Parts: sequence; structure tokens; C-alpha cells
Amino acid sequence: MTEKLYYRDSHLFRFTSEVLRCEEADGKYLVVLKETAFFPEGGGQPADTGLLGGVRVLDAHEKNGEVLHYCDAPLAVGAAVTGEIDAEQRLRRMQNHSGEHIFSGTAHSLFGCSNVGFHIGADDMTLDFDYVFTAEDVERIETLANEAVRRNLPVRVFFPSPEELAALDYRSKKELSGEVRIVEIPGVDRCACCAPHVSYTGEIGIIKVLNFEKHRGGTRLSLLCGMQALEDYRRKLRSASEISALLSVRRDAVSEAVQRLLEERDALKEKRAALSLELMRLKAEAVPAGQRNVCLFVDVSDEIAARELCNLVMEKCSCLAAVFFPASEGGYRYIIGSRTRDLRKESKAINTGIQGRGGGRPEMIQGSAGAAEAEIREFINSI
Repeated sequence: MTEKLYYRDSHLFRFTSEVLRCEEADGKYLVVLKETAFFPEGGGQPADTGLLGGVRVLDAHEKNGEVLHYCDAPLAVGAAVTGEIDAEQRLRRMQNHSGEHIFSGTAHSLFGCSNVGFHIGADDMTLDFDYVFTAEDVERIETLANEAVRRNLPVRVFFPSPEELAALDYRSKKELSGEVRIVEIPGVDRCACCAPHVSYTGEIGIIKVLNFEKHRGGTRLSLLCGMQALEDYRRKLRSASEISALLSVRRDAVSEAVQRLLEERDALKEKRAALSLELMRLKAEAVPAGQRNVCLFVDVSDEIAARELCNLVMEKCSCLAAVFFPASEGGYRYIIGSRTRDLRKESKAINTGIQGRGGGRPEMIQGSAGAAEAEIREFINSI
């Protein structure tokens, strides 16, 4: 059994221990110590990383009571080594995990719901609840959670006896047996948890919900606490400031300004579409009647307008009407129509001739073409 120093002191970031075992596995070295302050992955929280005897600890897992340190180089069995945990990483995870306890405990108190899923990721935390929250619900929980932070409540961690545990009301995502570790924040939450936590809620800093959505009959929230929440706010403030400068509006008026721009964009798109259709009608009128095949290259991005041109030209030619227009990824998009030939049957040969891909109905096919304009014209006029 590895003695877990992080149970005694979650703020212990440097320690000395003895190497009991070192085994190579899949290019890494699994090191077992007599005692460790490295937290192994568990309870939704990733493992600590850092240095051990000068080698890098990349990961840590617990197996049969032993903490396995996944190192990038071997360590001598029996040697006394110094462990140095990535303190900033650990502190941020403690802020987030303790903040999650406060948020989940508050949600449980208010709505009787349970946190059924939890994960600390690189960018945020995700919390899953078996309850559908409204925006007002989430704001209420968030406010009360931050008030608990402001009160700087003590965070008590203890191992109750089986008799004491049986009498306790506590949260847990699964049935537990054996020794159970309880993390308690007075008046806010009591939960079974194996991870390191802050000593006082004031260490957490702000608790901020980033977004939430319905998920599997409940709610999934994205949450950040402490320094990560501060950095997220800074990024968003910089972005909002840059947008406000571009739009020449106050930061708190950015949303309304963007909405106006979107409405103007939509109006311009409608106007452009109408003009494109009118332009295609004029182009169709300019095509002499009685031709066998007609191949047109037009500088429009509106597929509806290109299809309208193809339909109009089909009435003026005896075989094929082919319209090509620029593709955003390079090359051309095409629409080819005919009143007299089954284009679906001929699509393979046509695509081969224009280095294209596509298909459709007997009377009309569409797709993309990679050949040059001169090559396309020569091929269309030859079939």
C-alpha cells in the first residue's frame, strides 16, 4: 500500500520518498514509492504531473492500493528520491474540483438533483445533472455558490467509521464499500471524494458557468473556477473589446450591433440573389436559339441562379445546357441539364471528361469539375 500524502496535506508539493519498485511497460517506467503526494487519476480529476528524482512523471494511477507513477526514465530501487508536483496545475484543479462540490451541493439542496457525471478537462469542467435546469435555476445556483466562496468556509476532509458513515447524509455517484473519504463544506455540501481539495472556500475564487444544455434527460454544464475562470474572462473581454472597437460601439452594446449587421447582411443576400436571378435571365436571353449544346461560365456563387440559367437555356438548345460557376474550394461547380438525354446514365462519362464528381436526375446533374475552362468547353461541345 502506498501512503497517500495528499490525503494529509493537499498543499504538499514537494516531498521525499523511497523507490520500492520500478518496472518498464510500453516505453514508460512504472514507479512505486513508499509514500507519495502525486494524486492518481480518479473521481473525474486527472493525475498530477511533475518530477520524481529528476525524471518526468507523465501520469499516475492507483492499482490495488499502490500508486503507479508513469515516468519517462527509470529510478533505482531503494533510492531516496524527491518528488516535485506541478503546483500550479494541482492548485487549479483543486479550485475547480472544490468549486464543483459547492455548485453540485447547492444544486442538490435547491432541487434535490444529483450530479451523475463530472470531468475536469484542459479547458473547462463538465457537470451532468439528472434535472433540467432553466437559465434562472443556473443563475441562482451560481450566485449561492459564489456566496459560499465569499464566506471562506472551512473544507473538512475525514474518514468516518462505518457506524458514523451509516448515520451521515452525503452525496456519492456510486455505492461505496470499505474506507470512505468524506469532503464536507459546512451548510453547503457533504460528498464522498478521493481528490485533493482546498482548505477554505476562499481559495477557490470565482465560480462561473460558461454554458449549459439539455443532455440525456437532464442538464450538462460547462464550469470554470479560480485562475482558469479569470483567464477565460480576460480572453472574452479582449475579444469583446476588439469587436466593440471594430463596430465603434460600447462593449455592452456589441450584441445589438452584431444583430443589426446580421440583419443588414441577410437583406443584402436577398438583394444579391434577386440581382443574380435577373442577370441569369438576361444571359439566357442573349443565348441564340437552335444550338445543340450550350456551355456557359458565369461569375456567380448563387446555385439557385445558376440552376435558373440552366433551365432557361435548356429551352433554347436541342441537347445539353451546361452552366459552370466558381467553387469556393477552387475549380468549378456545374449544373448540366437536358430535355433529350438521360444524364444520370451519362454522368460517369461526363465527370471523367471534365475531371468532376457529381450526379443527379435523368434531366439534370450537378457537381464539381477540376478541368480548365478550355478543356471543359471542348468536351461539352463534343458530346
